[in-house]
Order: sequence, then C-alpha cells, then structure tokens
Amino acid sequence: MSFPDERGGSWTLLTGHGHVLVEIARNPQARIRDIAAAAGITERTAQAIVADLEEAGYITRTRIGRRTRYGVNPDSSFRHPAQEGLQVGPFLAVLAATGDGITTPGLNDGEIPKRGRYRRRRVPGRLSG
Repeated sequence: MSFPDERGGSWTLLTGHGHVLVEIARNPQARIRDIAAAAGITERTAQAIVADLEEAGYITRTRIGRRTRYGVNPDSSFRHPAQEGLQVGPFLAVLAATGDGITTPGLNDGEIPKRGRYRRRRVPGRLSG
C-alpha cells in the first residue's frame, strides 16, 4: 500500500522490506499484525518479508512462550550495488530512533523493552488502530 503525497504521487522512499526492517528495529516484540499495520502492507506480505529478511540474515526470530522476539543484525550489508560495503546498522539507528533519547531496542545488546516504553510516531493519513 502506498500513501499519496501532497503532489499526488504514491511512491515511498523505502520498499516494504525496508519498512518492515525499520519496524522490527523499533519494536522487536511486535506481532506480524503490528508490523503489517506500521508498514502499510497486508499480514501475509509482512510474513513473507520477515521470512525473506530472516533468510538473508538481516533478522533472527526467537520464540519466547507464545510470542516471537526479533533481533536485527546491524552488521548486515545493503544488497544494492550502489551501497556496496555499507552496513544497515547506522541507517536503522536513524530511522528507528524514537526521538526521546531512548536507544532502539532491536539494535541494543538484547535487552527486552518494558511494555509502553517506546512510542510510535503518528504518520499523517494513516488510521491508528
């Protein structure tokens, strides 16, 4: 899904894979439903993207009881030749920052954040749910 801008365009700078990776970096305990909503894609698409990211080594999945906890590998390299040799960690640190000085849990040393500690940014034109 794409969101039209003020000039009528409907493209976004990041792909679905980029949006999912940023959301996982922001909230490693997010459910597929939450990831899909934040990325503006369907749950089925989010599941496929998470599988792609795991297979490529960008993320890991760990089951904790009935929940899944994601970990981001900040040392993973971008896949496009134009960014050859660059790692995704610094990119994710900027995009996943909360703006309140709290470090991004998906890029930390494995700390599990307390519920409600991290705020979600509002995106104009999106319905909150």
